[in-house]
Amino acid sequence: MKKWTKRVLGAAAAGALAFTFVSLSCARVEVRGTADTAFAETVDSSKQTPAVSIPREALSVVEALQTSFRSISTGVLPSVVEIDVTEKTTVTTATPFDDFPFWFFGNPNQDDSSRNKGRTRERVQQGLGSGVIVRRTGNTVYVLTNNHVAGKATDIKVKLNDGQEFDGKLVGADERQDIALVSFEAKSDSTIIVATLGDSDKVQTGDICLAMGAPLGYSQSVTQGIVSATGRSGTQIGNMNDFIQTDAAINQGNSGGPLVNIYGEVIGINTWIASSSGGSVGLGFAMPINSVKKAIDDFISKGKITYGWLGISLLELPESHLEELGLKNQKGAFASQVFMDSPAAKGGMQAGDFIIELNGKTIKGQSELMREVGYLPANKDAVFKVIRAGKTLTLTVKIEERGEKSGADNSKLWPGFMVSPLTDEIKKELEITDSNVKGVAVSNVMEKSPAAALRIQNGDVITAVNDKKVRNLKEFYEALDLTNTKEIWFDVYNGGHTISTGHYKLN
Repeated sequence: MKKWTKRVLGAAAAGALAFTFVSLSCARVEVRGTADTAFAETVDSSKQTPAVSIPREALSVVEALQTSFRSISTGVLPSVVEIDVTEKTTVTTATPFDDFPFWFFGNPNQDDSSRNKGRTRERVQQGLGSGVIVRRTGNTVYVLTNNHVAGKATDIKVKLNDGQEFDGKLVGADERQDIALVSFEAKSDSTIIVATLGDSDKVQTGDICLAMGAPLGYSQSVTQGIVSATGRSGTQIGNMNDFIQTDAAINQGNSGGPLVNIYGEVIGINTWIASSSGGSVGLGFAMPINSVKKAIDDFISKGKITYGWLGISLLELPESHLEELGLKNQKGAFASQVFMDSPAAKGGMQAGDFIIELNGKTIKGQSELMREVGYLPANKDAVFKVIRAGKTLTLTVKIEERGEKSGADNSKLWPGFMVSPLTDEIKKELEITDSNVKGVAVSNVMEKSPAAALRIQNGDVITAVNDKKVRNLKEFYEALDLTNTKEIWFDVYNGGHTISTGHYKLN
């Protein structure tokens, strides 16, 4: 069985194979003396009479659907563009003689100053993708597309469906969401159609949809299908968004093109496919348009997307861990660590909190929480509901803007390590034979963190916090409560010895 891989849609491959289809058409011919010979008839299209017997009611339904597809295509395609890009990069290549094991008198192509530097040259790559016109301000027209289409382009050409071609300019790009905004200048009297953005929150499985773009360079193509699923995670391609899944054919070159509903509204931006061959197998994914509406404004006003920052480290817990925490079958996101002086810490959030709600919206998992927090505006309050020690608490946190260095300082990450249940399997791995040893096993100790400062190591077993015995995850995080504590210390078992760490003073 072939291994299935996921491939992000890129620009259409240069030199893609072109297939020629040959069809035989039959014309009406008069044949004498062969009364039993019949040929295909040509239908008079002006009469719109079916060539076969179809019940009128059934035909009217199909005709109405076809008329709808025609109307949608006619109305939306003028706002769909082809984006041709050129990327120039500098690469370093080895000289033909670099692999020689030795030289009797030295490498004749190198002196001491250039040795092992190789040769640099400029590489030029051509590609194409799709986009959709989402805004016009005066003579400036804005096109939404993917970051992997235009984010690194040094030259951009935008082609409209009527043949017009414009020089494009990158307004902004964001790798985290794989989204980019391109602009071009057009005369105020020129006809430019701006697409209507729909509400992707209303999209449901089974909805009819159309994918538009330039698959394999065939611009202004339309494919039709249904919404196969919603809320698909993009973590496997490093994308923070959830995705709309569709069986409408999407191929290389469709990237950045719109996914449209039956009302002619853009509900998503086609981004990637899951395929074993690189071609469409009915597993296409589009970013919900609601998740990128804010990006359009951010790109235009700031040239980048601004994200909200909470200041916690999330951990996906297996069911066994959730059960030990008393959270069996509970949906939400687990805050395993908290950055001190972060918005979360200032708002009273602690390591071990299980977040179940944000601003009245139920949180189903960590990917959803990451998205929702990222979309929050800076300097605004957000209300979280968390489960702590079996109780539900409400916390108000003032969100800050995520910066390049946000979350990069391990010295502020509390407690600076992760823990797991001390199972028989882990005991065996740690060579613990004493059945009286109870606690939680330490892993992933972060450099320069409070845990590192306390000399805690991977493989240690935490048996007590502030002299309070802990036997499982639930007791550990309950003991780690910082509400009325000014300092924390741990009892650690390792190699048959139990020692107490120094006291970590909390500000």
